Amino acid sequence: MLVPDWVYRLLIVLTGLLSVAVVVALARPAGGWGHRLRRRFVMGVPWGTLLTIGVVIAFYAFVQGAVDGWRNPLVIPFRAWSYFYPTGILTAGLAHAGEGHLVGNLLGTLVFGSLAEYAWGHFPSRRGSQSFRSLPENPFARIAVFPLACVAAAVLSGVFGLGPVIGFSGVVFAFAGFSVVRYPIATVILLVGSDLVTLVYRALQTPVLPGSAGPAFTTPWWANVAIQGHAVGFFMGLVAGVLLFRRRGSVAPAGRVWFGALAFAAAKGLWAVYLIRGGGQFTLFRAGGVALLFVLAALVVSAARASDRDLVGAIDLSRREAAVGLLVTVLFALALVAVPYNLLTIEDASVDANVTSIEARDYTVLYAEGTPDRYVGAYDLPIVNTSGVTSSGVIVASEERGIWWEAVSKGRLAFSGRQVVRVGGIGWEERVVANRSGWNTVGGPTAYKVYLKKGGPENDRQLAYLSPPAPAEPTIDGRNVSVAPTAGGFELVIARGNETLGRSPLPGVNETRTAGGLTFVRNETRLFATANDTRVRVATQETYN
Repeated sequence: MLVPDWVYRLLIVLTGLLSVAVVVALARPAGGWGHRLRRRFVMGVPWGTLLTIGVVIAFYAFVQGAVDGWRNPLVIPFRAWSYFYPTGILTAGLAHAGEGHLVGNLLGTLVFGSLAEYAWGHFPSRRGSQSFRSLPENPFARIAVFPLACVAAAVLSGVFGLGPVIGFSGVVFAFAGFSVVRYPIATVILLVGSDLVTLVYRALQTPVLPGSAGPAFTTPWWANVAIQGHAVGFFMGLVAGVLLFRRRGSVAPAGRVWFGALAFAAAKGLWAVYLIRGGGQFTLFRAGGVALLFVLAALVVSAARASDRDLVGAIDLSRREAAVGLLVTVLFALALVAVPYNLLTIEDASVDANVTSIEARDYTVLYAEGTPDRYVGAYDLPIVNTSGVTSSGVIVASEERGIWWEAVSKGRLAFSGRQVVRVGGIGWEERVVANRSGWNTVGGPTAYKVYLKKGGPENDRQLAYLSPPAPAEPTIDGRNVSVAPTAGGFELVIARGNETLGRSPLPGVNETRTAGGLTFVRNETRLFATANDTRVRVATQETYN
């Protein structure tokens, strides 16, 4: 008998509450967590963090239109494409690519944002200060500052992010950078805590998850991470933390700061420095990235704990000033590296007249293979020529917005068979559906075709792409068989050498056709060729996941 999911969810809640009750009962004599929270938070609640989470959810639900499809929001117009498209630049830090992306960042905000807000505090901590005596000492003003600072950091993460970044993760890294200066060990502990929170959420969402061995379409995890954007966020938090907590005189001990910065950066993949080679190929510089982590940890602890003794007496430069200045310089360098690239935009997003495409206001959606990537091609790096990078798949282009985006790769469409692409802007959207069908020839390539259809029953699907004919490897009675896609379906081409002996439409299920001296039989998803009592499989219909 199957156990209902609600039973598992109730089990998680009850055991979780019991476990927390035990530790609270045992820890109470040592110090009163509630009292500590109320000393830092109004009513012991991180209101600023909760307000920030509310802002991010509201943007996802209403601006990105996720209320109509929680797992498939409108994404493309909210990426930071270039400074010539300010909508994307200003909103990218608040937008998310999907439900998993959103939940991951919200859980990070809940965990690390609460710690950062605890370090900030709702009540003034300076000796002689008094709550409500002035605006800077007003707890409600201090609460309001927190989400405002978060939104400002989100905008900066879009302004200084390299490439079409999206997501609140830059601010989550800023929370951690801010906290690691004051509470480095707590920050490291919360790394594990955030994994626990994620595990509990997923267990509640999917109590039982069946699985089996099978194919999967994946890219390296580090190739999907905006390392530069995360680093900018982390350094923003570090600089803010060093400046604030040095002024308050509450910086953590040097060894803890060093370990906290190193452990967080390592766990969150800030060592994963990579380059895009195109065609789904990437290069990871693992050794160089790890070396950079040690440099980062030394720089952070120097800025946080260096003394005021003179480093260069002739110019009255102290060790503290030099270390903090170097930390700020690294932040500016990380941020400014994005500026020249974000000032570029694609020169031309027009589509060849021979290519079938779907128009949606200023957007053009098409399917192409091996076409030059006009977005990446505008970003030639000093050591890598990216002008040779090509795109293959469903492409979204908009010259007005500076967009040229491989929204669905050729490989992903071949894996799934159907993908929905959402384009639009603030207050409107259109959906374009891409469908692929094909036949895998035995020992040879795949013959396939792709259709595009604008959302709505009133629109007809349009043939967007036909692959070259796919020859099967077997030779039957001296003849070779190829499967060729056509506008109306698929056809068989029978040849001997360079001579075409015949053509025939692919037979239907359980039907037989004869062409070029061969008889073809289709059995469900498999196609056989027969001649002189010899029966050979030549093709199998493509299946999707």
